[in-house]
Amino acid sequence: MPRPSTRPLLIGIDGFSGAGKTTLARELAARLRAHRSVGVFHLEDVYPGWDGLAAGMDYYRSTVLKPLAAGEVAHWQAWDWQAGRYGLRRTTAPAEIVIFEGVGASHRAARQLLDAVVWVDAPEAERRERALARDGDTYAPHWNRWAAQEARWAAADPAQASADLQVAAGDSTGRAPLHAAVLGALGALPLPAPGLGLPQ
Repeated sequence: MPRPSTRPLLIGIDGFSGAGKTTLARELAARLRAHRSVGVFHLEDVYPGWDGLAAGMDYYRSTVLKPLAAGEVAHWQAWDWQAGRYGLRRTTAPAEIVIFEGVGASHRAARQLLDAVVWVDAPEAERRERALARDGDTYAPHWNRWAAQEARWAAADPAQASADLQVAAGDSTGRAPLHAAVLGALGALPLPAPGLGLPQ
């Protein structure tokens, strides 16, 4: 994948756990890859433990988002859940478009570096069911603990209200798939050139 000659287009996909951010990010990336080089970064790789939402958001901004916003390679470490510390060193190279997905992807200090923010929303019961189906018994004992951190963050930071797009995840029967609707809406935003690269 060639390195872009200019700053990547940076898109944040945010929302609470289980809202459908990861699925949306993957589907958007798959569609955009027909026209642009696309990287996807998952914030869950850098949250330092079950009490690490705030620290993970800070780490993501300083170690991953900031270098990529400057068109530089980001060097970061993944959180090793078994060892309880940062472990493997990894790199994320700037692509023409980089999608950041996870709780806090568009937190206050990160928003100024992002070109577009999508907030994915879903009812709490649906989010919990989806998250536990995905992560199973590992996540179940920590759901309330993590949800409390999300609530504290949301009360102090109007990330949802500041998003460029707010979408409701869920049944798309009779409607376009969520990623198609989001692509259309992103295409209507005044994004920096060369934009999404989608045919008009």
